[in-house]
Amino acid sequence: MSKSIFYHAGCSVCVSAEHDIINLIGSDNVEVIHIGEDRSRISEAESAGVKSVPALVLPNGNTLHINFGASIEEVRG
Repeated sequence: MSKSIFYHAGCSVCVSAEHDIINLIGSDNVEVIHIGEDRSRISEAESAGVKSVPALVLPNGNTLHINFGASIEEVRG
C-alpha cells in the first residue's frame, strides 16, 4: 500500500476528521472510504485493524483511530 486509507461513516466527527487529514497529508496521499455508503469495504477495514471510525490506516500497516464517531459494529448495523 502506497497511500494511507481513511475510513469513515459520514458522521460529523468523521467528516471533520476527513477534512483535517486531507489538509494535513494531501488528497494525493490518502484514499477516502465512506464505509457507510460502501459497505463492501467494512471487512477490509476490519482486516486492517479498524475498530471504530474515523480511522486512518498508514502505508506501513499501522491503524490510527481518530476521535470516536462509531464502532465498526454500529456501522455494520
